Amino acid sequence: MKRNRVLLLCGGQSEEHEVSLSSARSVLAAVGDQFAVSPLVIDKSGSLLSFEASCRALNSGGVRSDDVMSGALQNIATEDFDVVFPLLHGPFGEDGSIQGLLKLMSLPFVGSDVLASAVGMDKLMMKAVFSSQQMPQVPYCGVTRQAWQNQPEQVLKMLTDLSFPLFVKPANLGSSVGISKAIDRSGLSKALDEAAKYDRRIIVEQGVENARELEVGVLGNDNPQASPVGEICFNNDFYDYDTKYTEGQAELKIPAELPPEIAAQCRDLALRAFAAIDAAGLARVDFFYSETKNRLFLNEINTVPGFTTTSMYPKLWEAAGISYGELIEKLLELAKEKR
Repeated sequence: MKRNRVLLLCGGQSEEHEVSLSSARSVLAAVGDQFAVSPLVIDKSGSLLSFEASCRALNSGGVRSDDVMSGALQNIATEDFDVVFPLLHGPFGEDGSIQGLLKLMSLPFVGSDVLASAVGMDKLMMKAVFSSQQMPQVPYCGVTRQAWQNQPEQVLKMLTDLSFPLFVKPANLGSSVGISKAIDRSGLSKALDEAAKYDRRIIVEQGVENARELEVGVLGNDNPQASPVGEICFNNDFYDYDTKYTEGQAELKIPAELPPEIAAQCRDLALRAFAAIDAAGLARVDFFYSETKNRLFLNEINTVPGFTTTSMYPKLWEAAGISYGELIEKLLELAKEKR
């Protein structure tokens, strides 16, 4: 039987480069015999490594100066691949850029198309779409880097409608990179400076007191399914990068201990969010839950969630009876499914 040939794209130019490589290593270790997977690493400068160098980079992390492949992605002999798994997080990978290129190359790929990828990546655009669907969200405001640099007092005045604590984020990054918590005006200024290092668009969100962080996985194309609800528990001030990726800093609870009606609302909102941006294949949808007010807030949707064996998305589906290897197979099948 002919094995399906899979091109696994990983690495990338974003601040989430290392997260992508970790996800790729997990996929390579778990993929079944029916697939022949060729990893292709995009380095932080945007250059392609050769296939041999890509394997070496994933195995040992060592890359030589002559490892860079001449030419661009579209110059690779694409007829040898049946499907592409773009396991790239953040800008230039999760934002529709690579998805548009793969469409031009007539290659089926895992995950959302250009529109959903772009909307899901940009938190301000995503929240505008969710607002149009009357989904519950925390109060927020958008700021541009130019406005903050040129008119800081006007920006701070505009943000007085929001109550502290505030969370300040780059609009187009994930993995909690560039996110800060501000409890006063001075902290807010520092947080805006930090977020502006990573993006020209910034989002400022009002915090939820004693919020529980819940997540739901979505799997499918036109008839998607929602996973059980999971919860992330941690002792730090908020779920920052170090808490996410330092072993022992956070605990995943699946299923989350919730009132049945809240769990059902979570899963329903996850499917609605998936449909609202026209997502496909996979997504992880994140929520804040206020026990004191018994209210649920939709936080964001991630169209390329972390995909290591210990990441929340695979763990959610493992709790639903789908193993990590089976999940990979389903995603590759969905990539070739007509929509």
